[in-house]
Amino acid sequence: MGKSILVTGGTGTLGSALVRRLREDDEDVEVLSRRPGTGRVVGDLRTRQGLADAVSGADVIVHCATTNSGHDVQATRNLVEFARRSGRPHVVYISIVGIERIPLFYYRAKLESERLISESGLPWTILRTTQFHDLVAKFSAVQRRSPVVVALSGVRFQPISVRDVAERLAELARGDAAGRVADLGGPQVRSHEDLTRAYFQADGLRRRVLRLRPPGSLFRELRSGANLVPDRAVGRETFEEFLSGG
Repeated sequence: MGKSILVTGGTGTLGSALVRRLREDDEDVEVLSRRPGTGRVVGDLRTRQGLADAVSGADVIVHCATTNSGHDVQATRNLVEFARRSGRPHVVYISIVGIERIPLFYYRAKLESERLISESGLPWTILRTTQFHDLVAKFSAVQRRSPVVVALSGVRFQPISVRDVAERLAELARGDAAGRVADLGGPQVRSHEDLTRAYFQADGLRRRVLRLRPPGSLFRELRSGANLVPDRAVGRETFEEFLSGG
């Protein structure tokens, strides 16, 4: 008999891709949502409303929900609390490469969420990945109307397809708790300037690219490659393939 899987953040970019992947294999999967709907269970990670019933009966909880802020810590704390009350579900958490080195407030929240899960007493698995293609593309998309666009000098990214990450998360959800598993990165490590040029070329737009080298510890860590895992370049889809729709 298959496992009952609950996905938090199952309507988001990654969560929805994961839910599709699990359902392709006829897995028993439901989405935690604040709003009712087909295949959803109602619960709110921030207010705790409905969480007890939502997590009840889940063998596996894949925690993809994010507020893109420090609120992630409280949401994770609430999830862990109610998961412990319901039994011993396997908690699978998606995180980000380099969060222990890159001084972003959001990254610190992700790191604290990792700690809460790993010290919860529950079976757990944590996967860190590099930035999604979508996020790297957004850096350029917000500059589309400008004749001169900015790229970070000396900074490289290793963008990965959401579908590749969803595939790996599906494997982990089906398996046993594995702790901190090997990081996952996209197939290419490329300069931000190169990725910026690729974005505009894909749209047939000509833009002058200005290389910017900001000071500070954040950009120093990025220039050092803290956001990269070149030895784990296992993703399949390149940035150009993403831009062309695969």
